[in-house]
Amino acid sequence: MAGEYTRKPKKLGSYPFISVVLSITLALFVVGLFGVLLIYSQELGRMVKENVRIQVYLKSTIQEDERRLLEKKLKSSDFILKDSTRQRIVFVSRQDAAKQFIQDTGEDFQKFLGENPLRDAYLVNVDPAFHDKKSLAEIKTRLEKEKGVFQVYYVESLIESINRNMAKIGLVLLGIASVLLLVVVLLINNTLRLALFSQRFLIRSMQLVGATRFFIQGPFILRSMLLGALAGLIACGMIYGLIRYGHARVEELQLLENKSRLLILLASLLAMGIFVAAVSTWRAVSRYLKLSLDELY
Repeated sequence: MAGEYTRKPKKLGSYPFISVVLSITLALFVVGLFGVLLIYSQELGRMVKENVRIQVYLKSTIQEDERRLLEKKLKSSDFILKDSTRQRIVFVSRQDAAKQFIQDTGEDFQKFLGENPLRDAYLVNVDPAFHDKKSLAEIKTRLEKEKGVFQVYYVESLIESINRNMAKIGLVLLGIASVLLLVVVLLINNTLRLALFSQRFLIRSMQLVGATRFFIQGPFILRSMLLGALAGLIACGMIYGLIRYGHARVEELQLLENKSRLLILLASLLAMGIFVAAVSTWRAVSRYLKLSLDELY
């Protein structure tokens, strides 16, 4: 009939390049997005732990040379936070502590007490590796034996709560990541199997003319690796763009950025796209090579 729309027949053995790349890209993007969430949550936990401080109160009779000697010992201690970009030990004099208290509460306790009962103190950032109950207790005992130290104080319940909650969050995220990786691998595998389904007769034709298994599988695996690499690059670009957009909208997110881990994540996505695509294609082609002619139909 004139003017009737006729659909162009699909070429036998054609390969759905766009749908394959799109499917792998979306799968890798979901994994990458969760990976970014995991990295930022770990960085947030690290920042919380690194801000945990113990308070070393000094005796009122301590001499200046004794105080400086104590400060030197603190700086050389193995439990001090290993971070050269921040001040790990802060000295707070009793006068500064009183001013800060008055500023925070609006009440001058020195007027009705007649004196300043506060003590000079060191605020010490402890390395997260020493945040367990036993290590903190040992640090407290060791410091309280130092000359000039009156008392060592830290909020034990707070530190235990942080450690407990971070462990729970880590286990939950690890479980979700494991399930997500399995789903993504299966999704990519099924996508490539369906894509190669249209080329099963081409594979059989090559087999019938005497082509070796490696000669048949080679071009298909190479093509899938290139498509996996392309999908990985697109997914990495999308994730990088999303990170930059998030930092522009919420400036505080820049504090949680870990460039080295993000680079490892992006490289892993690219490698994952190539590897899973290659293995899935190899398995699919091997399966079609073993099928009989009747099974191919």
